[in-house]
Amino acid sequence: MISTISRRYTLDEYRAIEEKAEGRSEYRDGEIVLMSGGTLKHSRIGGNIFAFFKFLLRDTQFEPINSDLRLWIPEHRRGVYPDVMVFDSEPQLNAERLDEVLNPVLIVEVLSPSTADYDRLSKFRMYRSIASFSEYLLVEQDEPFVERYSKQAKGWLLSDFSGLELSISLDSVNIELPMAEIYRGVVFE
Repeated sequence: MISTISRRYTLDEYRAIEEKAEGRSEYRDGEIVLMSGGTLKHSRIGGNIFAFFKFLLRDTQFEPINSDLRLWIPEHRRGVYPDVMVFDSEPQLNAERLDEVLNPVLIVEVLSPSTADYDRLSKFRMYRSIASFSEYLLVEQDEPFVERYSKQAKGWLLSDFSGLELSISLDSVNIELPMAEIYRGVVFE
């Protein structure tokens, strides 16, 4: 039997690697996990959502951020890159880092076959440790289908939306997100 020894990295080592890396990776409490590249559909969907938020929220206290900025989850010692995050007022930086934030109110993940289970289960559990976090969208790529989780007094409420004619009411940012806008330019086979 061949055993493999995986190296563990300190947070400072990870950050130094990430600053110079051509691709992105997540930090999982000592492990560095490379992120796979996206698809055209994934990119279009994430871009559509970000652009819609950027336009609709432009004269409010809310600020959408794309997947270039890392979310640090202190309780789980994780650094991740959600597809879209929205902040109520100024994003709170992790210490003096300009590349890590702590306080989104809304997070959007565009699901990929390789990450869907992780996004739905482990990542969602970690996101729930963020005090400001109150709404989560999981967006399918291959059909017009979105799962919306909203924080309630007694837990998280799931609502799902199927079809291009619907709109999603986003309580955390006080806007309606039409499914047609999410999937603008996306061709379903």
